[in-house]
Amino acid sequence: MPTHRFGKYLTLATAALLLLATAPGAVAATPPPADDARAVPAADSAPAWQPPLSTRGRYIVDADGNRFRLKSANWDGAQGSWTGSGSADDPANHHAGQDSYGIPLGLDRATLPQLMNDFHQLGINSIRLPFSNAMIHSTTPVPDVAVTANPGLRGKTPLQVYDAVVSALTGSGFAVILNNHTNTSRWCCGVDGNERWNSSQSTQQWADDWVFMARRYAGDPRVVGADLYNEVRRDILDDPNWGLGDAHDWYAAAQLAGDRILSEANPNLLIVIEGINWTGLPVDGLPHGRPTLTPARNLSHTLVAAHKLVYSAHFYGYTGPNHSGATGIGETHDARYQDLTRDQLYQVLNDQAFFVSSEANQHFTAPVWISEFGIGAGETGAAARTWFGNITDYFADHDVDFAYWPLVGWQGHDDWSLLRYDTSGNRYGILDASDWRGTAWNRLMTADSRTGSVAAVPSWRMLATDHGDYVQSLRVRSGGDWNSGASKAVCPDGERLIGLGHSGVRALCTDVSTGDLRSSAATQTVVTDERYVPSGGDWASGYTKLQCPAGNFLIGYSRRGGRTSAALCVPAAGSLAGAGRTVWFDRSDNRPAGASGGDFAYGDYKGQCADDEYAAGIAFTTRIGASQGPAALLCRKLN
Repeated sequence: MPTHRFGKYLTLATAALLLLATAPGAVAATPPPADDARAVPAADSAPAWQPPLSTRGRYIVDADGNRFRLKSANWDGAQGSWTGSGSADDPANHHAGQDSYGIPLGLDRATLPQLMNDFHQLGINSIRLPFSNAMIHSTTPVPDVAVTANPGLRGKTPLQVYDAVVSALTGSGFAVILNNHTNTSRWCCGVDGNERWNSSQSTQQWADDWVFMARRYAGDPRVVGADLYNEVRRDILDDPNWGLGDAHDWYAAAQLAGDRILSEANPNLLIVIEGINWTGLPVDGLPHGRPTLTPARNLSHTLVAAHKLVYSAHFYGYTGPNHSGATGIGETHDARYQDLTRDQLYQVLNDQAFFVSSEANQHFTAPVWISEFGIGAGETGAAARTWFGNITDYFADHDVDFAYWPLVGWQGHDDWSLLRYDTSGNRYGILDASDWRGTAWNRLMTADSRTGSVAAVPSWRMLATDHGDYVQSLRVRSGGDWNSGASKAVCPDGERLIGLGHSGVRALCTDVSTGDLRSSAATQTVVTDERYVPSGGDWASGYTKLQCPAGNFLIGYSRRGGRTSAALCVPAAGSLAGAGRTVWFDRSDNRPAGASGGDFAYGDYKGQCADDEYAAGIAFTTRIGASQGPAALLCRKLN
């Protein structure tokens, strides 16, 4: 969300005094029915779509394989609105003077049916619905004043009101993406106790809360996504990171939560992972900036469900690639996005985010959802207005999935909102002819966009055992620990291992050419010696060979320190035959010319079978002084 429109960047000293903690209480086990849901109109005019959603390359598709472009807006409020200073009972101490009472804004001013109708008039098809962990655990009913226009919600807890909002949205045809926006019910996103998913709670509690929320709405198929955390950023002392394996590792935390949601709660949800929003200190001469999705080029996520990953990023004109958005204290001399020329802006957008969706057949290829961008109706600055036109043009011309921030506000308070309501329920905003943003918004909403069926594309996914196991097959997980004490990596169900790095830390999986090769049999073979190397079949003389049994192919491997320890093989559904070849990669890269998958083991020698091959074995050496990681692959032709 916009951070610095109504305040300056906090100094480290003052920020330390403002960190908050929550005291969670009990939660209800199941969502109650929404009292007002019966009155919510159906989306008769909206294009039909069938949940659940999944991904095909850069596109999100529905259950019928048809493109579903996220044309979204953020309905905020349930994440909290208190700014962190002064009494929380005084509306003046809430963002833009709007006390949300920890529930979506506007329920005091407009009925749910009216809100649903107004949302449809905007042309959007989906809602990013923020919440805080504190909201989940609150047992205090919201005050009557918070739901004046919706008396059926009186006496309900914030979570029960959230239930009713979800029910109204999905009942009206909208797709809903749940968004864990904050830990505490406090306005985000500076140094405020909400910097990381675990700033005010443990990673375990955070992941548990996500499992709870995913299960809570698992029976509503139009709840389609879990947006794991908002604007991960530096706190007073430490930066978040992408892959270091410590308590601040956002890459690992997102992997943990995403896999738990899909395996324990709801396998149908999209898992939305936002890049890192800020690292470093915003001081000229010191390292600082907005990494966004750039780390995914070298280290991307592979979920237990291979077609559920969506990456996201945020862009506002007043921030920049190295600008926090601050004015006064914390302001640097770096360019803001609105200071860039149109061409410069477009290059930065690609470098920071859209390479993920524009570069096909890479281990990181996925849809990119710009889950926040926005500007005020009262903005008069030429640079800011030009930026808004430029970025909406980019979204329109590049068929981008997006979500505007925010959707609902109070008239006379937050002019950034698409729709504003006065105390009598009268509506103002971007649908009015006087709102200058309307021209750009209308072009964005009406520009040509890919529709209809999207053909399936090969999946390319990275395995990374940098800090332990990376077993992404649910079938293998169900069988327990297949090589105790080793770091194990296994491809997601439906994919086979096709590439390895020489260190054994990284690998590449795919379903290219054949789709799922594996038979329905539950059998698997852990290979730790040369017993399956046939007589006269020494394909890597002088090296230890871990070869799959006949009719099997490689889906995983393990290592103990730097030494290869085992290969995991499974039987194919059909006959596996064809000539084999040895692909050496102990002294240089050995991948097919123009190979897909990208650099799946950055800084390491890599070996990769061709698209029409499968891996049937791994060779390594135990010679003293030699690396004991994988040195060669046995690649065989597919039938």
